[in-house]
Amino acid sequence: MPLPGDGYSIAMPDSSPLPVLTSLEEVRELVERSSEPTFLRYSKGPEQDAHEQSVDQESGLELPGLSTNPLDPEPWWSRPVLDWLARQICQYAHLRRDGDRYAWVLTGEVVGRGPDCEPLIARPRPLARLAEQVIDEADEVYSERFERS
Repeated sequence: MPLPGDGYSIAMPDSSPLPVLTSLEEVRELVERSSEPTFLRYSKGPEQDAHEQSVDQESGLELPGLSTNPLDPEPWWSRPVLDWLARQICQYAHLRRDGDRYAWVLTGEVVGRGPDCEPLIARPRPLARLAEQVIDEADEVYSERFERS
């Protein structure tokens, strides 16, 4: 179903629920198996996102894609992949505070950058959902291995 304003849509594989990843290791395996770049999004889910346009909250401007966080480590990243994933998962975990948002993994076409330089994804294809325990595990790893600000 097209998103208002820009004509792109979320490619739902079928009506079955997304697979649920239950560990950081499973997230790593999915990212490394994917032939395309992978991204993380906190929202009410792919079906809800298919009916809403991403909007920059400060300016009110519509974004040309869904705001995401990259899961594939950058070439300069020399630490373990699990460290990268923990950091990326924790960056926007606060967005689930309202209780009806959750983390899900997707791939799609990068069509720009949002106001925080996050990738904006058009024609997103959902791959999986993260169980809450993955976010808890990521938080533990992030706290142990990074100096949080």
